[in-house]
Amino acid sequence: MTTSDDQRSYQRSYQRRGIVLAFVLVVAALAAVVWHYGYRQALDQLARRAQSDLALASDRLSTQLQSYQELAVLTADHPGLTGSQDPDRQLAAQTLLLEIADKTAALDVMYVDTSGVVLAAAHGVLGRDVSDTGYFRRAMQGALGSDHGLVGELGLRAFIYAAPAFGADGHVQAVLIIVADIEDVEWNWRGSNPAVFFTDTLGQVFISNRSELLFWRRVHGGPGLIPTNGDPRPIEVQQFGDHEVWQLGWGPYLPKRALHLEQDLPVVGLRGEVLVSVGPARRLAALQASAVLAICLAFGALLYLATERRRSLALANLKLESRVKERTRALSASNEQLRREVAERQEAEAALKQAQADLVQAGKLSALGQMSAGISHELNQPLMAIQSFAENGTQYLERGKPEVAADNLGRISDLALRMGRIIKNLRAFARQESEAAGRVDIVAVLDSVLELTGPRLRRDAIQLNYNKPANPIWVHGGEVRLGQVFVNLVSNAADAMVASDRKVLSLEISDGTQLTILVRDTGPGIDMPDKMFEPFYTTKEVGTSEGMGLGLSISYGIVQSFGGDIRGENAPGGGALFTVLLERWRDEVAA
Repeated sequence: MTTSDDQRSYQRSYQRRGIVLAFVLVVAALAAVVWHYGYRQALDQLARRAQSDLALASDRLSTQLQSYQELAVLTADHPGLTGSQDPDRQLAAQTLLLEIADKTAALDVMYVDTSGVVLAAAHGVLGRDVSDTGYFRRAMQGALGSDHGLVGELGLRAFIYAAPAFGADGHVQAVLIIVADIEDVEWNWRGSNPAVFFTDTLGQVFISNRSELLFWRRVHGGPGLIPTNGDPRPIEVQQFGDHEVWQLGWGPYLPKRALHLEQDLPVVGLRGEVLVSVGPARRLAALQASAVLAICLAFGALLYLATERRRSLALANLKLESRVKERTRALSASNEQLRREVAERQEAEAALKQAQADLVQAGKLSALGQMSAGISHELNQPLMAIQSFAENGTQYLERGKPEVAADNLGRISDLALRMGRIIKNLRAFARQESEAAGRVDIVAVLDSVLELTGPRLRRDAIQLNYNKPANPIWVHGGEVRLGQVFVNLVSNAADAMVASDRKVLSLEISDGTQLTILVRDTGPGIDMPDKMFEPFYTTKEVGTSEGMGLGLSISYGIVQSFGGDIRGENAPGGGALFTVLLERWRDEVAA
């Protein structure tokens, strides 16, 4: 081989190395782009899930604190506290407050006169004089006062609510103070995922499911937190589009890289924040980038081998002209096989992406249907009932019928106990627990439903046709959940008849071979009966609180869980007809 041939061979070898290096750099750049795009997409999904978790934690905290707020308002005018200025009645008032604190797990319950001196208290953690506190002065103005901070000798974290008690002259005659124990509020969700903490207006962490973050504080509203000892912890903030990612080194129970989201809670004066690990998003992005990198490198390797083989054949062509056609056919076959493999890989990747998208959509719908709908519907009806009974009790007091008002207060207490059971179920939401089904009088359930919806029916001039059975009818189910089903059916019927000239609501219990409850209205009927039990299907206007399209879907699930069935159809004479089939209660089954 001559010197010129050696030079040309060296140049071709140098060119091949340059092409290989350029190809590797292009593939690396493509993998980086795929990783960044996949990471952004994964962060979007992670942010939606984190926002849902933060909203759930915030609603749970607001609901738990609101129960103490309502307890303060309802207990302020308790007849057992009237006249506590008399030393002879202070012992009885103190016993009553101690009983309330024990039953509600409150840190303290106090009854204070207009000068701020404590007349009676369950434990007295706030001292004997609260006149210089903001919540007391707020209550003395006739409004509900609230505050939070450390109380007692042990410095316990507490939320404080102060409700005024009005005298017959309309002036404030005393103040009832409820001190809620924050540790009791945190008990059932401490250590759960993700990490959630709530900061006050000073930027200090006051409530969290990670106890190591308590009393850490923000620096001038910037990212990160400073521990109580004042030593700053390492933090690096990265911005990916609208997403803020914190790179932390704060301990084994907090993610090293976390997506940070926040939400204001003006009702309790706090700001909720959540830290969700971005590890799954990074792994998903790395998996996608690795798949693209592997495919490109495999394709490049095959292409390089094919090119080298073509070059070898070209060189061999100079010596073996007779074998050119055979080599060419082999090379063509290899290229065709290579194209088929590339096409199969592309189809497999497209199928994988579609399956992932369907799975994410299904998970989103399941979370919305079980969490958001459960919270809004499980708590809405007892709260509306408490409001209704409270308004009725006020009217009866004004009419001079204290015995009827006392009965309404008793019903409010029963509904508060029901709400306690509902909140207990919400605390165990991750396990989907609920009260066990038992023996329920369906006649009593319908009576309660008609009591709750009676003001609405009378307001809309809706005629009620209902022949109440003389004796109880026992079915297998849950009283609160069956009440939710029939309140939803009656409310939907009332909504449907808003624009009707003839407004008649018919309830009928058929105690035949199979127990059947019929709910019929004179509205316009059902547009699409085959879709009315599907989640998010509704014919109501967008923006109304009842227009989420989840009521009938949830009612269907409740009735099915008790072994029954619910059907809907257009009645022959017009309007909608819903049929609820329930299992009878059998003593031998219970035994």
